[in-house]
Amino acid sequence: MPAHSLDPQPLDPQPLDPHSLDPLAAGTPPHSAASLPGLDELLAGSHVVSLPMRVKFRGILQREALLLRGPLGWGEFCPFPEYEDAEASRWLAAAIEAGWSGFPAPLRDSIPVNATVPAVPAHRVPEVLARFGRVDAVKVKVAERGQSLDDDAARVAAVREALPDAAIRVDANGGWDVPEAVTALTRLAAVGLEYAEQPVPDIAGLAEVRRRLRAAGVPVLIAADESVRKEDDPLKVARAGAADLIVVKVAPLGGVRRALEIVAQAGLPAVVSSALDTSVGIRAGLALAAALPELPYACGLGTVSLLAADVTHDSLVADDGAITLRDVRPAPELLAAHAASPERRDWWLERLRRVHAVLAAPPGR
Repeated sequence: MPAHSLDPQPLDPQPLDPHSLDPLAAGTPPHSAASLPGLDELLAGSHVVSLPMRVKFRGILQREALLLRGPLGWGEFCPFPEYEDAEASRWLAAAIEAGWSGFPAPLRDSIPVNATVPAVPAHRVPEVLARFGRVDAVKVKVAERGQSLDDDAARVAAVREALPDAAIRVDANGGWDVPEAVTALTRLAAVGLEYAEQPVPDIAGLAEVRRRLRAAGVPVLIAADESVRKEDDPLKVARAGAADLIVVKVAPLGGVRRALEIVAQAGLPAVVSSALDTSVGIRAGLALAAALPELPYACGLGTVSLLAADVTHDSLVADDGAITLRDVRPAPELLAAHAASPERRDWWLERLRRVHAVLAAPPGR
């Protein structure tokens, strides 16, 4: 195998033409078959890892990821298992951008981040927060299946008690319907909320929740996450007036440059978040946060603290509420120690073959 440089080299940002983004194609990968690395090249630099979680998150206690080593650095391909190949192709496009194109030039080198509190019982909140050190913002998971609004309220109240001055945002992952969202956010607003992320699943519902809260004088902003990254047109939410801000994640949107285009087109403040990545994936999120013209909110890029292991000894975790922008070099001994089982490695490599074929297919097929 030819030797590779392990450190991505920053590239100049591509100018954004406000008319250049085809909304119907906004979620498709920015790769042509001609510019796509060959499958053999991807396989040659691939490592599949399985990392233990400190607490259950998205219903899992092990996070699996396929890492790819390219000529300019490392990329991470880790769509959740339930995602179909077409959706997963955006994640592969993002990994290829990281390893084969590099990132846009940064505008800042320190990225403020929030702590993330999963749907744990209220008494475990101090334990979770302790792993993040000093932070000025906290995202709290709510609307977990099998839990009640009382559970959510107790968890949010425990965060407020632990951090009286922190900005608190809640994330429902679309777990409520409109009446439930209005009831819940009216109650949770009593502790002071910065915003509520994806309270209901669909764009029309987001617009209705936003309208009802405003009519009732409840001061909670609405952020769209899934309604940006999982729609065929990620700009629908902005055109519908369904959100006050958008949450953007590099992998589901097809890469840093594609995410920058979407933020520019949406015309809404953006929060950069992660998809429960290793430090390799977090590096891409930091690249996006560093390249945005404005960064008004702390980013959801502190999730390495939810992992009990990582692929590098220099993990991208927060120090004093921020992560310093730097490159990531996975350690061979950690890749070996956390290598997935042969069965899971085969599963991921077969998935890579299928998803690569999606990217390589001619347009329209």
